[in-house]
Amino acid sequence: MKLKILLLFLLFLSLNSFSQKNAFIIISTTVGDIEVELYTSKAPKTVANFLKYVSNNLYDYSSFYRVCTAENEVDRVIKIEVIQGGNVADDLLFKPIELETTQKTGVKHLNGTISMARAEPNSAQSSFFICINDQPELDFGGKRNPDGQGFATFGKVTKGMKVVLEIQNSENKNQLITSPIVIKTVKLIR
Repeated sequence: MKLKILLLFLLFLSLNSFSQKNAFIIISTTVGDIEVELYTSKAPKTVANFLKYVSNNLYDYSSFYRVCTAENEVDRVIKIEVIQGGNVADDLLFKPIELETTQKTGVKHLNGTISMARAEPNSAQSSFFICINDQPELDFGGKRNPDGQGFATFGKVTKGMKVVLEIQNSENKNQLITSPIVIKTVKLIR
């Protein structure tokens, strides 16, 4: 009996520690690969939502379609630098998710951070962005979004920031990339 309890306890510990490990994905684009670590324990709802799109191959052949740069943000009061992608057809979108603010997660919008795009709180679906340089105005209490709730960070680029910068330097008109960068696949690698 004691052996069974010990084995069940060890199984519980191993499953619990497995579930706390971060996930890693590769975003393969026409200009190169971006590896991202996803913070499964810090932003569980946001990561689960993102991985649902990944597991259903819904990011495959979507694109990076928007860039915010110092040049095209010059007229904005609150300026940011990001690349945005993950445009999925409206009829394939999942329900919007609860906003896991940076106040809840403790993950700030730093260089290389991945975060969910949204309009209103609790409205994020598939679109995501990657920060170039630190972007504190995107955090909870920041002024980029008038509601002050910020955006939901959920991971960080671990390899491929050169690719991110190349995408940011794409020709654009009014922040929309004139020839969007195709996301060939997004794959869970571990």
